[in-house]
Amino acid sequence: MQEIIRPIEQEFEVFKELFDASLQSTNPLLKEVITYIKQRRGKLMRPILVLLTARAFGEIGTSTYHAASSLELLHTASLVHDDVVDESDKRRGQKSVNAVYDNKVSVLVGDYLLSTSLKEASLTGNIKIVNAISKLGQDLSEGEIVQLSTISDSVFSEEIYFEVIRKKTAALFATSAELGACSVDSTDEMVKIACLLGELIGIAFQIKDDIFDYYTSDTLGKPTGNDMREGKLTLPALYVLNAFEDDEMKKVALRIRSLEAAPTEIDGFIQYVKEKGGIDYAHKVMMDYRNKALALLPSTVPSEIKDSLTAYIDYVINREK
Repeated sequence: MQEIIRPIEQEFEVFKELFDASLQSTNPLLKEVITYIKQRRGKLMRPILVLLTARAFGEIGTSTYHAASSLELLHTASLVHDDVVDESDKRRGQKSVNAVYDNKVSVLVGDYLLSTSLKEASLTGNIKIVNAISKLGQDLSEGEIVQLSTISDSVFSEEIYFEVIRKKTAALFATSAELGACSVDSTDEMVKIACLLGELIGIAFQIKDDIFDYYTSDTLGKPTGNDMREGKLTLPALYVLNAFEDDEMKKVALRIRSLEAAPTEIDGFIQYVKEKGGIDYAHKVMMDYRNKALALLPSTVPSEIKDSLTAYIDYVINREK
């Protein structure tokens, strides 16, 4: 992380101060929940991408800080709402907001964060940034709905899988890079390149998360096969189900989707996917996206920023949580 943020270290500190300042309330309960959320925040990978992309195409300014803050607020709101939808009691290895408080409080706090996100976007005075944040909110919601509407499908489609992760995960990274470029008044062509760069990084990020699900990790705050316990089949499983004709395993996969699979069935299915090369396949696809992302970096990007973006992409695929 130090290598990633080295050329934007001061700007990153400015961002964190502005982000914290945007989350202030005199209401005791709201203040308490916000404080809890702040204590649980991650490495702020997406705002870092906003800052790095802005530096890649220009100089970071006030608009960049507000754009990064808006992005992170919207992301945080989506996580709070997702935990309610998924009935999750943990987030990043700690109790989720809905586990500590309740669903009503979580939904309302999520709405508050969303509204604050839009306020931050408006402070940029840049309609392109406001439009990008609004579009991101739509994509995140649509991704969840697509996933819910296809969870009982009998078809094991990689195409639908990629549609979902483009909306749910890759859209966050794509918009991060887009906001960075827009905040320094980049050309439309450069904004498109930044957006695609972010999308490729985001897809690689999600595939790495999918691989995590096949291994036990206390640091992730979830057991092996957690996605499958929620009825989700990701890239390693989809590849194996399509590459091999195994009617029994397809029946197990359908039971997983319908939330009817026993824990022993899920454990057996995980082992089957590993043995049939599902993890190796997913890793190869992830590396392909990593290489495509690196190839997109324009030659005009300052060398220190290019080094940081390269370290950023490699961190995404090599992280352990």
